[in-house]
Formats: sequence, C-alpha cells, structure tokens
Amino acid sequence: MKKEYWIILIVYIAMQFSGIIGMPLLVRGLKIDRVMALPIWLIISFTLALIIILFILRKDSHARGPKGTGQGSSIGHSIIWAVSGFFLALFSQYAAAIIEQLLGIHMGSENTQQILNIIDIFPLAMIVTSIIGPILEEIVFRKIIFGSLYRRFNFIISALISSVIFALAHMEPEHIILYSAMGLTFAFLYVKTNRIIVPIFAHVMMNTLVVLVQTVYRDDIERLQRDLESIQNFIGGFL
Repeated sequence: MKKEYWIILIVYIAMQFSGIIGMPLLVRGLKIDRVMALPIWLIISFTLALIIILFILRKDSHARGPKGTGQGSSIGHSIIWAVSGFFLALFSQYAAAIIEQLLGIHMGSENTQQILNIIDIFPLAMIVTSIIGPILEEIVFRKIIFGSLYRRFNFIISALISSVIFALAHMEPEHIILYSAMGLTFAFLYVKTNRIIVPIFAHVMMNTLVVLVQTVYRDDIERLQRDLESIQNFIGGFL
C-alpha cells in the first residue's frame, strides 16, 4: 500500500475519534450546548477529513480503477452504472435484510436511529450522512482497502474482506450481512467501471434516500417493524 494511502487511513481513523478532543473544545471552550455540539463537530470533522484526503489524493487522480491503472468507463457508461448501481445497492440491502430476518436479527439499526436523531437536532448534518460520509467511505473502503487487496487477490476474496471491514466499521456486528452486501455491491461497481465516482454516486443516492424516507415516514416504518416482529414471533411460536 502506498504511503499516501496509509496517511489517509490515519486521517480517517483520527476523524472517527476526534470527538474526544473536539466535543470538549466546543462545549467548554466555545460554550456550545452539548446536544448541539455533536452535530456541529460531526460536520467540522468530516469536512476537514474530506478536504485533507482529497488534497492527499490530488496526485493520484490519474490512477483509475481498483488496480490503479487502466482506462475508466466512458461518461455515458459510468452514468448508466451509477444509476443502476443505486438500485442494485437497494436490492442487495433488501435481500440482506430478509436474510437477517430469517436469522432472527432485529430489523432496526441503532446507527441509523442515532443519525436520524442528530438530523432532528441539526438538519444540516444530513450533508455528512448523505454526501460527505459516503464519499469518505468509498475512498477508504473501496479505493484504498479493496483496491490494495485486489492488486494481490481475486475479486471475491478482496471484496469479502473489505466488505466485512466496512461492516464492522459501522459498529453493528449484528448487521454484518446487511453492510457486507452493500460493500460487495459498491466493490462490484468500482471494478465494473474502473471509476470510484460510480460507487460514490450510488452510495450517496442510497444514503440520501434512506435518510429522507426514514425522516419523513419514521412513525410508519417503526409501526411496520413492530408488526413484522410480532408476526415473526407468532410464527416462531409454532416452529
């Protein structure tokens, strides 16, 4: 792995733990309410990390594809796969959710719920969850981690390892199937088009849709989840 990539990984990890310093700075130093300080620091840390990472990658812009070389797909072909990839990601997420249901895994996501709570407090935080976050994740987990593995192993091994790491990074091991399915989809889009912008677009669109739907129809979704869990428990009583 190139030195620049290691630096990017360090920046990304530092961003994840930056709240340890950033939160007290906002709360005690700038006297910002703790509830508001969280989304504000989220925006600051993610934005700074993205700027730093893009600056580091400025010399790497000529390298296309997970193997670092090769011509990327045409603009038209990339657009088609970006849009198709959005629906493919939704389908893989839906299929993974069904599998988790069959395994008796609770449908709800604490990570998603926390994100929605942050957006309720500070709607501007949606920029992070819908745009900046997905861009950073695709650069880190697909371009760097998957790309580095793909230069040594085949697609299946590289995609599986990077997708599991991607899943575990979301701190919800019970939903490892769900996140891994998404990771596999984005890795496929990256290899298929040789352009990291394609999985970035699909990821951004998917996160934006999920956040909007969860925000607008949250009560209905929670009611549906309770009904589905009741049906699952009822059926389980006969098995």
